[in-house]
Amino acid sequence: MKIALILLVRNERPCLELVLPTLPSPSPDAGFDLLAAVDGGSTDGSVELLQSRGIKVVGQSRRGRGEAFHVAFREIEADAFIFFSPDGNEAVADLPRFRPLLEAGNQLVIASRMMKGAVNEEDGQLLKLRKWANNAFNLMANLGFRRSGPYISDSINGYRAITREAARTLKLDATDYTIEYQMTMRALKAQLRIAEFPTVEGQRLAGETQAQSIPTGLRFIKCLWRELRGGQA
Repeated sequence: MKIALILLVRNERPCLELVLPTLPSPSPDAGFDLLAAVDGGSTDGSVELLQSRGIKVVGQSRRGRGEAFHVAFREIEADAFIFFSPDGNEAVADLPRFRPLLEAGNQLVIASRMMKGAVNEEDGQLLKLRKWANNAFNLMANLGFRRSGPYISDSINGYRAITREAARTLKLDATDYTIEYQMTMRALKAQLRIAEFPTVEGQRLAGETQAQSIPTGLRFIKCLWRELRGGQA
């Protein structure tokens, strides 16, 4: 199985300068065979930095996190894709954990911030508003679409892998930050094989998140409602 690690980038140069040196070279032991980036229109030198490290960069003609997924599926030749945001939230050490789960036949593999043994970046806070909201969306996805298999504890996290065949089956069409939620709900509806493993979510290394909580939450509600009404797949 040829696995591609896809870096999702838009104006992340300060983070890239810290994360890229920690990434292993592509190899079976590293957990991926090909390294590429999808850029959403960076103007801060992110593309130039990536290219200076010999990393293939594919540009998006339209902005949006979901659009980056679609670009990867179209432009990168691989049997499966690991999506990775190089901002410090996602643990490089977990990259090798995807391959054995994919090669065991799982079609969607999620690094969970919510299951036993995992750490969410809000765990040290008294008010865990984002974690509570995520768990509410997890509950709705499982209640609405899970027919068999284990409860999915982190339906939203972007640190995940999916096979090309599964992505094609799900007919994903979200172009924004709801892409992962749509992917999970449709995978549950299609009764695909889904696996999770616990991960430790880190703090963003530099800059600020490009997803604002309230607008993004409203988009998740709209996405959920659409899938409950039928959606695709």
